[in-house]
Amino acid sequence: MSARLTPGDEAPAFTLPDADGTEVSLADHKGRKVIVYFYPAALTPGCTKQACDFTDNLDLLAGAGYDVIGISPDAPEKLAKFREKENLKVTLLADPDKKVLDAYGAYGEKKNYGKTYLGVIRSTIVVDEDGKVEHALYNVRATGHVAKIIKDLGI
Repeated sequence: MSARLTPGDEAPAFTLPDADGTEVSLADHKGRKVIVYFYPAALTPGCTKQACDFTDNLDLLAGAGYDVIGISPDAPEKLAKFREKENLKVTLLADPDKKVLDAYGAYGEKKNYGKTYLGVIRSTIVVDEDGKVEHALYNVRATGHVAKIIKDLGI
């Protein structure tokens, strides 16, 4: 379990397959700001709400110079179903071995109904044009989170 990232940290490099199996790297976005958000599972209510919120605000975020990447432990095939079913426009990446989730501090101990278990910690990391962490938000709520990010970024 990795430590959480803090502003000023170097964002861990990654290359993961998208919903179509195409490799996507953080380095592909050099020179642009990137909102990397981590979510537990495609096709679940909270994750759907969050992905739809990002899709609905994608033009606004892109216009302000931000790319959006969603990462979950789902397989590319499930991400493709998620994208089609919900008409998502954000880039969805598969991290089934949870290496990137772990590197970003987005996988670890969670508590739910008094039980402790390992799982994906819903998190959002904003990476600047130089690959440094600008904002690191952990244990975020699915609902209202995108609006909060837009407000925090002054967009």
